[in-house]
Amino acid sequence: MSLADQLSGLALESAAQPQFSNQVARDGDEPPSPTPSSPRQRKTYSIDTELVFTEHNDQFKSSSMPLYQTATFKQDSLSNMGEYDYTRSGNPTRSHLERHLTRITPGAVRSLVVSSGMTALDVITRLLKPGDEVIAGDDLYGGTNRLVKYLATSGGITAHHVDTTNVEAVRAVASPKTAMILLESPTNPLIKIADIAALAKVVHDAAPDALVVVDNTMLSPLLMSPLELGADIVYESGTKYLSGHHDLMAGAIMVRDHKVGDRLFFVVNASGCGLAPFECWLLERGLKTLGIRMEKQQRNAQFIADFLESAGFKVRYPGLRSHPQYDLHWQQSRGAGAVLSLETGDVELSERIVEGTHIWGISVSFGCVNSLISMPCKMSHASIDAKTRKERDFPEDLIRLCVGIENPDDLLDDLKTALIKAGAVKINVDGSVIRLPPATA
Repeated sequence: MSLADQLSGLALESAAQPQFSNQVARDGDEPPSPTPSSPRQRKTYSIDTELVFTEHNDQFKSSSMPLYQTATFKQDSLSNMGEYDYTRSGNPTRSHLERHLTRITPGAVRSLVVSSGMTALDVITRLLKPGDEVIAGDDLYGGTNRLVKYLATSGGITAHHVDTTNVEAVRAVASPKTAMILLESPTNPLIKIADIAALAKVVHDAAPDALVVVDNTMLSPLLMSPLELGADIVYESGTKYLSGHHDLMAGAIMVRDHKVGDRLFFVVNASGCGLAPFECWLLERGLKTLGIRMEKQQRNAQFIADFLESAGFKVRYPGLRSHPQYDLHWQQSRGAGAVLSLETGDVELSERIVEGTHIWGISVSFGCVNSLISMPCKMSHASIDAKTRKERDFPEDLIRLCVGIENPDDLLDDLKTALIKAGAVKINVDGSVIRLPPATA
C-alpha cells in the first residue's frame, strides 16, 4: 500500500484566525500575535495534498511564494506602521512557511522557524529557569545530549536521563519540580520507541504546567503527530526530511497553545535566530516533495532492513516485526521512517563496512534524498563520552543507515559489496548470503 493510500482521508484541523494586531513588537512590548504564522480558516485536505497546496496573497499571483530578500521594510508613516519592519522580527517569506508548517502539523496553532534544529531546542529550553528539573531520554541525539549537559552544569537545571521506553522509570522521577520532558521516538540511533501519550499523561499529572517536548525529526509531520498524542511542543531539524536535500540549515517549532507560542516567539525575536528569507524559501520548496520522498525512502529502507535481518544481523527498524516495540510504534505513527541501524559484533568490522561503500556516503545527519552511512559513536554521537555510552548500553559497533531515494537494487549491491570486502558475509553460488562471525572477519 502506498503512503498516499495509507494517509488517504487524513485531514488536518485548521485553527481559526485569532483577532490580534499585526503590529511588530517594539522593545519592552509583549511579543506580537501569532497572526503571521497561523493558518487562515479554509477547507483542509489530506496531508499529502496540504504539503503541495499553498496559498498566498502575492499581488502578481505567482505560483511560488516570492522571496522577500530584504532586511528592512519601508513604512507609510510614523502613525501607520505596517505588518513588517525588520526581518529579524518577521518577513513575508518566513510567515508563509510558518503558516504552511502549521497546516501540515495536526494539532498545531502556531509554528516558528529558526536557524537550525539545535537552535529550535535552544529556544525551547530558554523557557527553563534555574532550579527546574528536566527529564530526558538515555538515547538522545548527540547535540541534544550536549545542550542538556550544558544546562545541567551551567544553567542550574537538574537533568534526569532515563529510559523513556519505560513509563514507570519516568514516573519515578516526575515531580512538581518537573518543568520539561524531552522525547524522541524513534530515538536516534538506537531506534527505541517512547509511548508519547502515556508519558505526557505521567508528566502532566505530576506537574500540570510542565512542557512535553518531542523531537519529531525522524518521522516528520507526515508520519507522526505528537501534538495530538499529548505533547505541548514538537520541533524538527528542517535540515533533514522537511527540506530533503541537505542544502540548508533550519529548525521548526510547532505548538498547540498560543501562549506557549508567544513565549517562544519572544525568544526568537530577542535573540535574532529566526530563519533567513532565502532558507525559508528553500525549505518551503522542499516541503512540497516530502510525501513522495518519504514514500520512496521508506520502501527502500524496508527492503534494506529485510535483507540485513535475513543475513543474520541485529537490525533496529520499526518496520520489522522483530522490533520489540513494533505494535506501540504503529499505534502512534503512520510509517516506519527511513533510518535503521545494525550491529556487527566488532568495531573494526563495522569500520571496514562503512568505509567500503560507494553509493552510501559517509556523513552525519539523515533525511537527504541520497543514502548515508555512519558510525554514530565516531560521528554524530561522539560528543557523548565512552563511559556514558557504556552506561546507556550504546553499542560501539553500531552502524546507522539513512536510506535515500536511489534504486534499491543499486543500494543493496553496494552494501553487499562492502559487507563482502569487510569479511562480514559471503555469497553462495545460489546467491544466498551467509554471515561470517566477527572472529572470522
